[in-house]
Amino acid sequence: MSNEQSRPVNPLREGLSNRAMPQPCNVVIFGASGDLTFRKLIPALYNLAADGDLPPSTNIVGFARRAKTDESWRQELEESTTTCSRSGINEEMWASFSRRIHYHCSEFGNADGYRSLLQKLEQLDTEGSAIGNRLFYLSVSPTDYELILRQIADAGLNNPRPGAWSRVIVEKPFGTDLATAEALNEAISVAFVERDTFRIDHYLGKETAQNVMVLRFANQIFENLWNSRYIDHVQITSAETLGVEARGPYYEKAGALRDMVQSHILQLVCLTAMEPPTSLTADAVRDEKAKVIRSLRRLSREEIARDIVRGQYAAGSIAGKAVPAYRAEERVDPKSMTETFVALKLHVDNWRWHGVPFYIRVGKRLAKSGAEIAVQFKEAPGVLFNSADAPLGPNQLVIRIQPDEGVSLRLQCKVPGSVLRIEPVKMDFHYGASFGRQSPEAYERLILDAMSGDATLFARRDEVQEAWLFVDAIEGAWHSVGTASGLFEYASGTWGPKEADALIERDGRTWRRM
Repeated sequence: MSNEQSRPVNPLREGLSNRAMPQPCNVVIFGASGDLTFRKLIPALYNLAADGDLPPSTNIVGFARRAKTDESWRQELEESTTTCSRSGINEEMWASFSRRIHYHCSEFGNADGYRSLLQKLEQLDTEGSAIGNRLFYLSVSPTDYELILRQIADAGLNNPRPGAWSRVIVEKPFGTDLATAEALNEAISVAFVERDTFRIDHYLGKETAQNVMVLRFANQIFENLWNSRYIDHVQITSAETLGVEARGPYYEKAGALRDMVQSHILQLVCLTAMEPPTSLTADAVRDEKAKVIRSLRRLSREEIARDIVRGQYAAGSIAGKAVPAYRAEERVDPKSMTETFVALKLHVDNWRWHGVPFYIRVGKRLAKSGAEIAVQFKEAPGVLFNSADAPLGPNQLVIRIQPDEGVSLRLQCKVPGSVLRIEPVKMDFHYGASFGRQSPEAYERLILDAMSGDATLFARRDEVQEAWLFVDAIEGAWHSVGTASGLFEYASGTWGPKEADALIERDGRTWRRM
């Protein structure tokens, strides 16, 4: 069957478009002994198999340095999948699924290891019906990307038999600045063309993130109001109660702006602000997202100092438990000036969004975990209800990304009784309650999309580079001012530094309580 030929669509998996069904393939996970493989990737593949969405002849090959056998790796994976799968595991299903799991021991720089991997994949093709398709997942440090990609190309692993395909999934971060992102993209292009490159951002695999386009463009009631005439401002929040845990060395080099804003948050801005695409093909959608990033107002040094707040968590308490300051965390510089919180005021300078600010805040060790998009509409004229007990509040549409995925709409209603009293009420939609089944994990959807060749929910090269261009200007301004300037402490368990409150309050607005 041709790669482009469509198969019947399973209605339970129908998403933004009627894509081709995934074909059988050999999935090769580089970094098979890593945490991501155990907590996310294998549970996602198992859940797909349990739901009947993974082609039965798909094989999984783990590639890592540590010496293991197929059986020892399968046993380790069974233990972690039991804990990390969204629905646990069924012993009979696991027995069938685990027979497709294989382990390949090699150093990332050992050419012989890649040649023997090629032989193993060809043998699996002969024994089963994976028809030569290959999906490589780089679940490793970005410092290993170039080495692995070069070895893949040198061994010919990226050149499958005629009629088959070879694709690669790359985990974030996609570089640490524009220069490193460009270098990474060049390294990828040595082995894979852009249409076969899938830069994964798990935020875009969440059901609610996917539903932003449907909510906007399939409901005329919202799209007609989705502009500066009716919308006052937009707030996007991504909050974590967790600290940096064991990721101190990585976070010291990244910080909240590089780690979260450049990828997750700007993607949510794009979904909120983009124009209707000409179709639901991957490039049509990503064309519109790229336009949003190019439309972001480039901030002057004075605007960066005024409209962006950096914070770092101090000691405090989360759920009644004392937690240390960032500078006291494992493998963190005791004098670190790395931000664990950032609040920004952004503008999308185009016709639709002229004059509508986007307020962004992300942080660790905050009062609550969650991610949401809140669209606040302008207030209705109050002339009819001047005698009401309290002033009218604005309508607000909230799209909850995590947890408790769903959508709520705040309306003004009259309280029952003989006196005119108006209070806000909430119309609330929950995915779990409405559809009666658990939402798939983000990695399940994204891996399936990569197997189907659908890149809609993956970042394209120009999106990544435009986002870094925007973020680099902010980083450059921060570091040119001086290391002791503009970093504010906040107690763990709060909502960030008071300067973040001042950022939005000076415009006569307040952060939404999650």
